[in-house]
Amino acid sequence: MRNRWSDYQSPGFDELIQADGQARPFAHKVASWLNDLSPEDLSSREHAAQLAIAQMGITFTVYSDKGNIDREWPLDIIPRVIDANEWREIEKGLKQRLQALNMFIHDLYNDQAILNDNIVPRQLIETSSNFRPECIGMNPPHQVWAHICGSDLVRGEDGTVYVLEDNLRVPSGVSYMIENREVMKRALPEVFRQSHILPVDTYPSDLRATLSSLTDVKNPTIGVLTPGVFNSAYFEHSYLAQQMGAELVEGRDLVVDSDGYVNMLTVDGPQPIHVIYRRVDDEFIDPECFNENSTLGVKGLMKAWRDGKVAIANAPGAGVADDKVVYSYVPDIIRYYLNEEPLLQNVPTYRCENTEEREHVLNNLDSLVVKPANESGGYGMLIGPMSTPEEQADMAKNIKDNPRNYIGQPTLTLSTAPTLCDDTFKARHIDLRPFVLQGESIKVTTGGLTRVALREGSLIVNSSQGGGSKDTWVVEFDHPSMSQSQSQTQSSVVESDQPDLEPVQTPPPASSKE
Repeated sequence: MRNRWSDYQSPGFDELIQADGQARPFAHKVASWLNDLSPEDLSSREHAAQLAIAQMGITFTVYSDKGNIDREWPLDIIPRVIDANEWREIEKGLKQRLQALNMFIHDLYNDQAILNDNIVPRQLIETSSNFRPECIGMNPPHQVWAHICGSDLVRGEDGTVYVLEDNLRVPSGVSYMIENREVMKRALPEVFRQSHILPVDTYPSDLRATLSSLTDVKNPTIGVLTPGVFNSAYFEHSYLAQQMGAELVEGRDLVVDSDGYVNMLTVDGPQPIHVIYRRVDDEFIDPECFNENSTLGVKGLMKAWRDGKVAIANAPGAGVADDKVVYSYVPDIIRYYLNEEPLLQNVPTYRCENTEEREHVLNNLDSLVVKPANESGGYGMLIGPMSTPEEQADMAKNIKDNPRNYIGQPTLTLSTAPTLCDDTFKARHIDLRPFVLQGESIKVTTGGLTRVALREGSLIVNSSQGGGSKDTWVVEFDHPSMSQSQSQTQSSVVESDQPDLEPVQTPPPASSKE
């Protein structure tokens, strides 16, 4: 290669380039192709990607004191590349994790054996803002509560992959994973012909199959319940509804009839809805059961669900496991229910509800990352090494006032990936959100949504906090030990992700992300 990579430096583990300046073997084709592009070519490809994003109406919303701001989705055209052999091991760990979490949630709302055996403290669950007593005694189909999970993964400086957190309420971002791929096919079509990149476009059909498995009705009608066009993730709601062939509905479009079934109001009269993929938080889905002032939900929906007359994904109450304090117990939860060792590691975590661990956090605020238990989007957290004394003092007060609500973790040097910055490649920190589906069976997306901290040195990857995204390429690499028959099999698998010749059909412009 030319000298383009010789000046590239990473502060830790880089996903594409090794410490000796050479591309990782499975990413050699990609790195070589990028190296041969002139600055003009790179600029042209970047412009093509931005133009496609604008034409496809891919946007996201930033909430601020000055109002909600709609912006075009930020995509860096340098892909994040993962060896398919490594990915298969990560996939096993993600399946193990969601299976155990669903067993945990089901136990909490039924026998509570894990609480009786003192594996997880009973007080932790009873003080959880997402534990719903209204769900006690429920037995949803397949005993699955969290049907869609987005677990955030990071790689540390030593190359170890960690689970940073689990998102089990209304995890978002998968539409951007799919749309990133479509944009990249337009901007870098040659690389798709040269590399064995595994496809991601089966997700909508996999999601529909998962939702359909929650009812005995053949060819069920599925409704995607959205808060409406002003929600930050409305783009995703409309996208998934269109791609699945589902109905996009708001609470005002649905009614529970006198027999307890959920119907959609149409010009042809009420039509039954069998499965609801809800993108509305628990407290707003049924004003009869939760927030009586909510106009986003459906009166009587919880009773219809409890009576088995409609399926809801994710099920109400699943958010009890979407808690960063509960997260710290997941390794024990896996051992308890599956009698297995966790295949994916947690980041070491200090629970501020524990006196000794709380003192450690308070004494090391300048070096730890401190997070509230139930916030998302990077809000409310403290990154110690980048914080001011005033911010540390505010966090110390918050911890002392409500220790149950906070955890502390060491500040990891997240892995990096080359990112295009003014026609040059610079290392920027990244994470990965794969999506796991569980219904009758468990499926994992091929890779996921890679988020990148676009500001130099920043560890905050959330789009709401100035981050961007990358397309995630899981590539089959012909290892020296691979047989010819294995190579041929893999080649046949990836054919479906060659660039499309026809324009991609997309939903109307809207906004994005929870």
